[in-house]
Parts: sequence; C-alpha cells; structure tokens
Amino acid sequence: MITFFIRAAIFVVSAALGLIAADLILPGFHIDGSDWWGFVLAVVIFAVIQSVLAPWVFKMTRRHAPALLGGIGIISTFVAIVIVVLIPRAGLTISEPMAWFLAPVIVWIVTALATWLLPPLFIKKKVAERRA
Repeated sequence: MITFFIRAAIFVVSAALGLIAADLILPGFHIDGSDWWGFVLAVVIFAVIQSVLAPWVFKMTRRHAPALLGGIGIISTFVAIVIVVLIPRAGLTISEPMAWFLAPVIVWIVTALATWLLPPLFIKKKVAERRA
C-alpha cells in the first residue's frame, strides 16, 4: 500500500516536472505562476486524466489503429493537456500553434524520464528503512 502511494506521488511529481519543463521551453505554453492553487489543480487533473486515459487509449488504439501503438503516451498526454487547458481555474494556457504540437512531446518525455528515474530513489530508500 505504501508503495502504491509512493508511485502515485512520483507520477504527480513527474507530471508537475513535465508541465514546468514545457512552460520553460515553449513559447506559447504558459502556467499562471501567480495562482499556485491553479498549478496544483492543473497537475492533479493532468495526472489523473493521464493515468485514466493511457489504458483506454491503448485499448482503442489496439482495436482500431494498431500502427499507432507506439504513440499511446503522446496521444494520452495531448488529450490530458487539452482537457486541462479547457478548465479555466487550472491556469494553463497554450497560445502558439507549435506549442500544441511540441507540448505533449516535451511533457511526455519529461514525465517518462521522471517516472523511470525517481522510483528507484524513493523505493530503495523505503526498502532500506524497512530493513533497518
């Protein structure tokens, strides 16, 4: 159970890192920094939508377009970003057309790297604490 919560926290942190990276890299991708609650809302909504959409997109892609299976992560990231942008209180706006294409790629890459690199740090630490 603790491992589940650690993995969920890592996924939320990785979503935050991905959105922050897109904000720093892309002109036209903007996170409203004046409202920290809006950013937290955007991250949580993005993480929940992403975690729900990924299996659904996989199922639909496998059934209807198997050639797109490699792009499931980017597709679900794009849909999650669109939904978060549509929520006015979330504080995420995209104003440049190129940002609509590059944001899902950047967020997906950063999120994938973070979810790959962060678990060994936290889970190994937790295992070491239990053994002690």
